[in-house]
Amino acid sequence: MSRSTTSLGIFLSGLSGFVSLGLSSTNVYAQSAIPPQAAVHAESNGQAQEGEPDTVERVEVKGRAQQFYLDTKTKIGTKTDADLIDIPMSAQVLSAQLIADQAARDITDLYRSIAGVSEYSYSGVTFRGFRDEDNVFYDGVRGDPYSGFSVPDLFNVARVEVLKGPAAALYGGGEPGGMINYVTKKPTFTENKEITLTGGNYDLRGISGEATGGLTEDVAYRIGGFYEVQDSFRNNADMENIELAGGLLYDVSDNTRLTTTFDYIVQNLGGHRLRGVPVDDEGNFLVDLTYNANEESDFQDMEAFVFQTQLAHTFSDALKVNSTLRYLTNERDQAYHESRSWVDVNGDGEANIDDETIQREYRDQYRANDEVSLTTDFVYDFNAAGMEHQFLFGGDWHYMDTEYDYLRARYEADGVANLNIFTLNYGETDPSTYNLTDLDRDGIRRNRQGLYIQDMMHLTDNIIVMAGARFDRFDERDKETGTEYDDSDVTYRAGITYKPFKAMSMYANYSESFNPVDATDQADANVTALEPVSGDAIEFGVKNEWLNGSIMTTFAVYHISKENLVYSNPDYIEGVNDDTESALINFGVVESDGAEFTLVGDISNTISVTANYAYNDTIVVDGSSSNTFGAGDRFVNAPRHQAGLWTRYAIDSIDSSIAFGVNYVSEQISADAQKVKPFTVFDASWTTRWDAVLLSVNVNNLFDKEYAVSGFSERNGHFPGQPREIIAQLQYNF
Repeated sequence: MSRSTTSLGIFLSGLSGFVSLGLSSTNVYAQSAIPPQAAVHAESNGQAQEGEPDTVERVEVKGRAQQFYLDTKTKIGTKTDADLIDIPMSAQVLSAQLIADQAARDITDLYRSIAGVSEYSYSGVTFRGFRDEDNVFYDGVRGDPYSGFSVPDLFNVARVEVLKGPAAALYGGGEPGGMINYVTKKPTFTENKEITLTGGNYDLRGISGEATGGLTEDVAYRIGGFYEVQDSFRNNADMENIELAGGLLYDVSDNTRLTTTFDYIVQNLGGHRLRGVPVDDEGNFLVDLTYNANEESDFQDMEAFVFQTQLAHTFSDALKVNSTLRYLTNERDQAYHESRSWVDVNGDGEANIDDETIQREYRDQYRANDEVSLTTDFVYDFNAAGMEHQFLFGGDWHYMDTEYDYLRARYEADGVANLNIFTLNYGETDPSTYNLTDLDRDGIRRNRQGLYIQDMMHLTDNIIVMAGARFDRFDERDKETGTEYDDSDVTYRAGITYKPFKAMSMYANYSESFNPVDATDQADANVTALEPVSGDAIEFGVKNEWLNGSIMTTFAVYHISKENLVYSNPDYIEGVNDDTESALINFGVVESDGAEFTLVGDISNTISVTANYAYNDTIVVDGSSSNTFGAGDRFVNAPRHQAGLWTRYAIDSIDSSIAFGVNYVSEQISADAQKVKPFTVFDASWTTRWDAVLLSVNVNNLFDKEYAVSGFSERNGHFPGQPREIIAQLQYNF
């Protein structure tokens, strides 16, 4: 594509000589089977990524439990420094080492390692039974540069944190299944430079790099760049990803640290937006997995810029503050052909698969986001009534202004040629000749503010109680119709942790969620205003540390209820009862019951593992078959069973390691109740080192299984899984 040449020039001019894959924020030693006694490096208890002041650069000898997959320190779920075993909720931390070992280039590569999460579409997931694509945070604040139909890359990500269950009491509006937080890479005083080349099948080629270290005693830097291209196994599709990232860390004083970062992202996707492959009701693909309804000229181009600054200050041993300001701008331009319905080609009076031909519409869309987020957290540690308290109080503000243009051409009447899905007749249609209709779409303006408090109280040495509440105020305007609405909400949560032993905790919690309705949906509702979608959950769990903290297990059971869902009104008839019935209404109740088990850590000096199993039963308990779902129906793309395993064996004598993984997802259903078959996919990797050179080879979908990751609609089929993919990386550290 011509876009590639221009983008590559931008990339090369800004890279400044540093090239590397950047799939891991760890030093090179951490990516191979180096003996534990050789692994010595600077450590800040995992919190430097959050911008905390760290006046002394501590050096520790790290054991395998922290070198590889187990990271027990996190801010997720509490916004305070906490150990996973102490917090009364289920959470996971996916380490940089796990990201590197699995050759994970975007977030979809990691879903196998997250209990209760399976792929839905694009960057959307099924999270404990509920679809979620917007509840995404970076460094604990809102502002996703990949928002929309792009999948987040991991080049600039140090680790991924996952919180299970409703999180509105701290983070505001969102789905009740959970949330994902990306901890981005930051400058460090530890010197490190690395360069990596990437290659693989489907013409995969990549080069990227990063460097970090101290400029002065008080200032550290980081600079990195990433470039990667690859063809798709789908027809008329390819991708190009470019990223430039960096920043400065300034230790203003012993008590104050300022970290400023930037991230420039370009993503050019040819032949997009990708939909699924048609199937029959039993989930069997009707055509080859290479099928794509798009023409070669279709595309989705995205450009984003993120600027973020974090200020952390310690007033005293008892009082600290951490404030993050995040600004991003995101532009997405896309044009693509969308499957609509079968065409009665054979003239038998019925349009179906026997006709082999679908009609399509063409969509030309442009969307631009400007977003600002500000989050400030105060943490106050004190003793009262003989109890230790860690008191959090803070607030956040998120502002978003979007522009949206939408033009459409429908079917042959507007010049869009039909497509025979068996005998593909690409190239018989020309978008430049289409009769495009401007749908007069615009955008929205959204403003959200929140105030929250939380107290973690140590009632005794082995009982910790957590309680919190949040007040949210939100207002939104649909710029097309002028529809405005505002509302407020208060959400609560409470939990208790009991530790009969230092290495064991039992917990229970109650939490709530809410999600404001989009202003565009409010405009469609017209007659009756829509209430925010709300939910609540009860969860019980047990956490254990084994082998002196080398392994951690979490077992959780939960019940989630979600109500006030927004669906089409079955009593609404356009042009007949517009004045008395709303096109959209709040409707139904969905309940999710499940259990999850997660194991992460080092079984021995040579074996590291992450494993998970999740059972989930998500059912519509209040619904109607005339309104999409009937009572008792299973929810869309909510598998009852999911399991993942990744285990690594280190061969220290030859500085190598081998790894093996498996991902299992049970049967699902699509939005049109078509079966999505269960699947099991195996992966493997081999890594070896020669001095400062690291070579790794990953094979995903080892046995080249043909499968669907999820279902969409009858006209668009199921989303096919990636066939066998081979990724080779050659990294040099200097």
